[in-house]
Amino acid sequence: MWYRKRYPDTKPRWLCRLLSSSYWNTKFLEGLAGEKNVVIFQKRVPDLTAIALDRFVARARKASRLKGTVNILLTSSAKMKSLNRRFRGKDKPTDVLAFPAGSNLIKDGRKPLAGEIAISTEIASHNARNLGHSPAEEIKILVLHGLLHLRGYDHECDNGEMAKREQDLRAKLHLPLGLIERTRST
Repeated sequence: MWYRKRYPDTKPRWLCRLLSSSYWNTKFLEGLAGEKNVVIFQKRVPDLTAIALDRFVARARKASRLKGTVNILLTSSAKMKSLNRRFRGKDKPTDVLAFPAGSNLIKDGRKPLAGEIAISTEIASHNARNLGHSPAEEIKILVLHGLLHLRGYDHECDNGEMAKREQDLRAKLHLPLGLIERTRST
């Protein structure tokens, strides 16, 4: 995946480090990581709770056969622009970024970390309005897309394999039109 090739020395848990200077306690997040999914709402989404999103992530992880826990950050477009610039060299906001954990798995009896996903709630809300579904559904679509990246899929070079898998999982998880599918139709 581009992230591991470009930044082989970067360890996962950027979420903990990223938020440690703000209002989150790094030790608290590190204590949770590996035990269960961590969902952080820096920006709220109407009709979506951390519990509901955590349940969806668990179902989507199982359906996609992704092993390990996933940390999710719901944040602003400004923060996503900063992350996109830092990790991909692109100076613009994006809707979703996925950071696979690679071989940096927890080995002390806790569940391994599969990776981390960051999502712009502002872009998600905008896309949801344009596509006629709720922001909560859009967040779930982006989570599914990120989970497939953590699973190793890459729509930029896999000849439609990720698009097919995303379409199948969207139907199974009762989600509307997927990210790859709609970018191909525009």
